[in-house]
Amino acid sequence: MMGCWILNESASVILALSWLGVNLYLFIDTFCWYGEEESFFYTRAILGSTLAWARASAVCLNFNCMLILLPISRNLMSFIRGASVCCRGPWRRPLDKNLKFHKLVAYGIAINATIHIVAHLCNLERYHLSQSAEAEGLPAALSQLGDSPNESYLNPIRTFHTNTTSELLTTIAGITGLLISLAFILIMTSSTECIRQISYELFWYTHHLFIIFFISLSVHGAGRIVRGQTPESLLLHNITFCRDRYAEWQAAAGCPVPQFSGKEPLAWKWIVGPVVLYACERVIRFWRFQQEVVITKVVSHPSGVLELHMKKRHFHMEPGQYVLIQCPSISALEWHPFTLTSAPQEDFFSVHIRAAGDWTRALCRAFGAEGQTLREPCSLPRLAVDGPFGTTLTDVFHYPVSVCIAAGIGVTPFAALLKSVWYKCCESQTQPKLSKVYFYWICRDPSAFEWFANLLLSLETRMSERGKTHLLSYHIFLTSWDENQALHIALHWDENTDVITGLKQKTFYGRPNWDSEFWQIAYDHPGSSVGVFFCGPKALSKTLQRMCRLYSSADPRGVHFYYNEESF
Repeated sequence: MMGCWILNESASVILALSWLGVNLYLFIDTFCWYGEEESFFYTRAILGSTLAWARASAVCLNFNCMLILLPISRNLMSFIRGASVCCRGPWRRPLDKNLKFHKLVAYGIAINATIHIVAHLCNLERYHLSQSAEAEGLPAALSQLGDSPNESYLNPIRTFHTNTTSELLTTIAGITGLLISLAFILIMTSSTECIRQISYELFWYTHHLFIIFFISLSVHGAGRIVRGQTPESLLLHNITFCRDRYAEWQAAAGCPVPQFSGKEPLAWKWIVGPVVLYACERVIRFWRFQQEVVITKVVSHPSGVLELHMKKRHFHMEPGQYVLIQCPSISALEWHPFTLTSAPQEDFFSVHIRAAGDWTRALCRAFGAEGQTLREPCSLPRLAVDGPFGTTLTDVFHYPVSVCIAAGIGVTPFAALLKSVWYKCCESQTQPKLSKVYFYWICRDPSAFEWFANLLLSLETRMSERGKTHLLSYHIFLTSWDENQALHIALHWDENTDVITGLKQKTFYGRPNWDSEFWQIAYDHPGSSVGVFFCGPKALSKTLQRMCRLYSSADPRGVHFYYNEESF
């Protein structure tokens, strides 16, 4: 099982280890440099090792802040996915895990920020103590520098009676550090799973504190509080000879008073590239926002599902992609992701939206989908569309056998996919690599089957007419029903079509036995690479990942299951 996991996740593991390795290298290299660099000898005399801890964590913070925006640059990810011929198979998986990498980098920022803050609090206290009456020796002598003309200070705390907290909050580093910390804490806490489920809007708005975060970060070092000896002073002031003669610095010709200056701020150099790239992302979004979207059809389905058909000039899509939708009459800032449910061969693009949160419920009301009369297209509110963007589902056609598994509304990504299967495999002149599709849908509400069953019925009829029934094998599972439904199902069980969906394939009642299903697929397709694609809850995702590892052969010539999870 471990070998199969490594085979499936090799590229992602290599990326994560590379990220960790670079962080460790930067931290250790910077720590050693500040621990040995001659120009910071006198700074270390006051601060000790916490200087190196603060500076090493700062470099790692800059590195991770440079990376944090790249995984969420949707156009960049889609470009790499579509343009890079090397991103195929396992090497393409890191692109599918862009949000996980984004979170990993965020954890890296959190760890290094904690080290940086604690180290600087210790530095501040040591600066303060070196000004006390009890301080003596070299630290005391260094702290007195800057009081006379033609001297530069090393200790930013000028007297022992200075309130370090108020002093800190009057500096550029202190103010921007506080803003960075508060913004990051709010962003992290509002990104938890429970907060996103309760209020996606809170998650969305607090994430835009990243603007304050990056502006503050770019000027954080401008105050140059941590200071080192200048290069000119190092030429005149030999530290090895003069460090024990600090009482004679004023008088001794060979030991002039050392001069100090702050290190040039570097954070902005790390982040300027990704920030400009992300700014371009927003410019592209604004340009797409201005483009007209024509709503051609509105359908209200059971279970609170709204279907929208739209048209937009120069809109080109691939199966499995998604778009971001904004409704200015509901919110001028919020964009929400929705999977496209139409096929590229159709002359429109469509989405299915379930009323699951404040914004989606408001959208359904605006389109008259909650028990109201559906409005005419000309009287509907304006929508803006950004995208489309690629996801893991676009890889379905790269496997000879694909297994598509959906739970509840997670079925929407597979609508476009199954339509494209029909067009590519049954109507296209060139035969794709894909030769077999297994489709599983697990759902609690029988009424939710209505809109998708129509699509399956259409595919079932067309494939039967073309003699392609072997191409698609679908299994629908109903996990909840009442007594009346059970009686109705029992009375009509012997009919040729299913009583719930109207399909020839009968609905299964209960949950799938995944051991049995995966064993059968492995038995029917020995030696094949099988892509498993899932959209649904995390609990089922873990089960499916385990099944992929369990039923993948240790023999390179055997069957191998490659797990792919849909996420925005």
